[in-house]
Amino acid sequence: MKESPYQTHYTRQVNYLLAKVSKQNAVKDSLVDIAIEYFQQEEFHSDESRKNQSLLASTQRNKRYSSLVSIALTILELVEDGSFVENNRKSSQLLGTIQLLCPTEGMKVAKTNEQSKSIYKAVLCLRLLDQLIISDEISDPYVKKFLTDVSPKQYLNFATYDIIKYDRFNTQVKVPLIMAALLQDLGNYHPSAQSILLGSNGKLNPFRTLDVIQRKALLQINYRETQKFLIEGIGIPTFIGNTRSARQEFMKDEQDKQSFIHTLLKTSVNPKKSLGNILKVPQVYTSIVLSTKNSYDYKLLPQVYQVLNKSAELGACCQVFVDALYKITGMFPQGFGVVYMPSGEFGEQSDCYEYAIVNALYPKKADEPNCRMTTRKLTFIGYGQNNTIKINSNLYFTATAKKISRLSKERLNEILTLLSSNSEERQKLDLLPRCWHANQFFSVKANQNLWNKSES
Repeated sequence: MKESPYQTHYTRQVNYLLAKVSKQNAVKDSLVDIAIEYFQQEEFHSDESRKNQSLLASTQRNKRYSSLVSIALTILELVEDGSFVENNRKSSQLLGTIQLLCPTEGMKVAKTNEQSKSIYKAVLCLRLLDQLIISDEISDPYVKKFLTDVSPKQYLNFATYDIIKYDRFNTQVKVPLIMAALLQDLGNYHPSAQSILLGSNGKLNPFRTLDVIQRKALLQINYRETQKFLIEGIGIPTFIGNTRSARQEFMKDEQDKQSFIHTLLKTSVNPKKSLGNILKVPQVYTSIVLSTKNSYDYKLLPQVYQVLNKSAELGACCQVFVDALYKITGMFPQGFGVVYMPSGEFGEQSDCYEYAIVNALYPKKADEPNCRMTTRKLTFIGYGQNNTIKINSNLYFTATAKKISRLSKERLNEILTLLSSNSEERQKLDLLPRCWHANQFFSVKANQNLWNKSES
């Protein structure tokens, strides 16, 4: 990757990964490109010609498989380091970076969010799995068999406790879980699905609200074609080795992984209390935080759990999984711009507000996010300290906003002048903001180290 004057090495890595998964390109080597090519081949070839091309098909399957596994391993490497604490820090960094790279206003919101969803969702799936294991709420026999003699406490530092079991767990459980998250909506790129999304002339807005019949048809096509892509388009990779016993072990492991992915995809459609919730709940969360709807409103992102709790109430997903994800993320998504009233030296409320960005998972209280300060004395800084924003300081909450509304209009205008980069931006901003759009701040390379050791 070339050195960028605008991005840190890490931000470039994330951009590259996003492109590798979901951005169509001239080389046609992204995961979306690979799926589109497969679906088009399937439409074009007859059953007879498929049989005659079995050797070529096997080579293509192996290429698709290795491409998917390579992406899954890259994601795992970016968000895991063997310990629960470090896994959460790295996951917060990836989730927050994705959020801050996505525009929150304008024409590109839907498309960029769509391209970012599967990786974001995959990270949430991993952290949700961890939380369910440490709270001893995993009953799935496939997952449990790889955790024999590993207690929830030992799992917190799994790599240190037993590196062999840790690697095996990653290979047989975590990588397939990521693969399932990446595959889940690929069926939408099948020509039949695209004709619903884009219309027969290919010119309709794919992000428009579909009617009930169209939506049902799309869900059925997506599910059917995703499963077909998994089983026939990817399949079981070719064994490379000499011994019969090694081949048997390899085939057993690969069949188990494929079966696990298949089950996750199948049960996520109507998960009830099954492990399918581990895909479904992050899918719903991601569809709101990285929404592609016309009604997308950045200010409403912290209300994501109102939707998830309602879904659980209606039986569309399981409350245990919703509660577990809430414990991990809290109310405010990673990378969200928080506006708060700082306290003075003696605890008194100041006469201004400041900006911060949510930068860590597992807040002690769900409505009090862990943040990195991004302004001090109404000046932007790239080296702020970490802090927890209490409810009585956070302008997102109406009661707190009322406190600062007592300030004069002149003072609020003065603050806005200092915190906005130009008069055009200032005209669009609320005089009393409940949150702030941090993308422009993050676009400066020096401001992209929100997850390094903070300075006090």
